Amino acid sequence: MVPLLVRDIMTPKVLCMLEEENLERIETGMRRFKFRHLPVIDGGKLVGLISQRDYLRASVSALDPDYALKDTNLKRNIFVAEIMTRDVVSVRPDTPLIEAAAILRQHKFGCLPVTEADGTVVGIVTDYDFIGLSIALMEQVSAEAALPEATRPPR
Repeated sequence: MVPLLVRDIMTPKVLCMLEEENLERIETGMRRFKFRHLPVIDGGKLVGLISQRDYLRASVSALDPDYALKDTNLKRNIFVAEIMTRDVVSVRPDTPLIEAAAILRQHKFGCLPVTEADGTVVGIVTDYDFIGLSIALMEQVSAEAALPEATRPPR
């Protein structure tokens, strides 16, 4: 069966941040879980988003001779609210994948948080999820093309 809705490919378990958390926790979440995007919530509702790029812009360069000390101080004293994107575009779990893909492409986003109508975060769909879907669909097309024409499924 071909996935048609965001819920079919989204990541449902997402590490979320709070506005009052410092950058140390972001680093832990991004490295440990290999996430590039972290929704920011208040009372379970989406209020912002932190991307890996946002985090890197707020970091000290590893080329700085005092990198370790400056980086530690910076991460302890800069908070999520200071670097997050506030006006975040999100989608619902029942959003058609073609619509979500069009939003990602049009705005050059790397992800879309997935929320319920009340703003509660229930997942995230990323460009990586769409790459996985593309691979699966290309594999399916390749497998069907290898079948004798009489046994191929109708299109």
